Amino acid sequence: MPTPTHLLYLHGFRSSPHSTKARQTQARLHAINARRAAAGRPAVHWLCPQLPPSPRQAMDEVLRSVEGVEPARLALAGSSLGGFYATYLAHRLGCRAALLNPAVNPARDLRAQIGVLTAWHDPGTSFAFTAEHVHELRDLEVGDLSLVVPDPWRYLAVIARDDEVLDWREMAARYAGAQCRIVDHGGHALVNYATEHLDAVLDFLGVGAPA
Repeated sequence: MPTPTHLLYLHGFRSSPHSTKARQTQARLHAINARRAAAGRPAVHWLCPQLPPSPRQAMDEVLRSVEGVEPARLALAGSSLGGFYATYLAHRLGCRAALLNPAVNPARDLRAQIGVLTAWHDPGTSFAFTAEHVHELRDLEVGDLSLVVPDPWRYLAVIARDDEVLDWREMAARYAGAQCRIVDHGGHALVNYATEHLDAVLDFLGVGAPA
């Protein structure tokens, strides 16, 4: 697999590029890029946009940001709702994706969140999540991955059995044909991400090695 030139990280619902896992991934990529530079290799570009509340707008903006990047040169990582988005993008573009406790049916789960909400990392910022946004999530759903994806090993799913937000069994069933790291501990936030999963994620995506 060619070494990616771009790593795109997609945060979860109400989250931001300031999430812990996003910052940990960026820091590790920075260290990798330093070693790549020392070896005379080009850097892997880091992309982690603030996603708008509208799923349709979010995917339109992301697709514009990676326009012209060959699918084999694009690596995706997504957490929770970002994992749902990464699944959609990997299916549409044909690139690899690492999914961290990925949302399986966010249209169902987030219907109860319709209203005015605050951002996790900036409580002073509020946004409206609407019924139309729920419909947009439905439009982004990908069917049975074993049927629609010719290479189910395009996905790596990291799933914690003690996820307090999402049902780990539903996640495991959804990605049964993919590579799965099903672990006992970590919770929805995967608090052990940097120490136990990050290297495996970057190795899967092809950006773990400095050259």
